[in-house]
Amino acid sequence: MSDTFTDAELSAYLDEDLPQDRMASIEQALRDDSSLTDRLTAIVGGRDAGLHTLGAIWRRERLSCPTREQLGSFLLEILDDSQTDYIRFHLNTIGCRVCNASLDDLRNLHATAEDAAATESRRRKYFQSSAGYLSSDG
Repeated sequence: MSDTFTDAELSAYLDEDLPQDRMASIEQALRDDSSLTDRLTAIVGGRDAGLHTLGAIWRRERLSCPTREQLGSFLLEILDDSQTDYIRFHLNTIGCRVCNASLDDLRNLHATAEDAAATESRRRKYFQSSAGYLSSDG
C-alpha cells in the first residue's frame, strides 16, 4: 500500500502542500501501513540531515506559484490568455492551497473596498438629503 504514494507526495504532505483529499488519503494510509510511516520517517531524516533536491527547493520556494500581483491581475481579468490559463491550471488542477488562499484574501479585500465605497456614497447621500433640515433657517 505504501507504494501508492511517491516520495514527492510524502514530502508535499509534510509541507501541507497537497489537496485536502490527497492529504486525507495519506493520513489514513499512515494509520494502516507501518512501511509508509517508515518511508515518511526517512524523508524527515533526510531533511534534518540537510539533504535537498532541486525539486524540494523548487516546491519550498514556490517557484511555480504566481505572485500576489499576478493573482490580483487575474482577478481583474487583465492578463493575457497564456498567463490566465496557467494561473487557472495552477489553482484548479494543481490545487495550490497557498495560492487559493491568497486569491480568497484578494477577493475579500476587493469586497471590503467595495463595501467601504458604497458606505461612503450612502453617507454622502444622507448628509446631502438632510442638509436642509440642519440649516439655521429652519
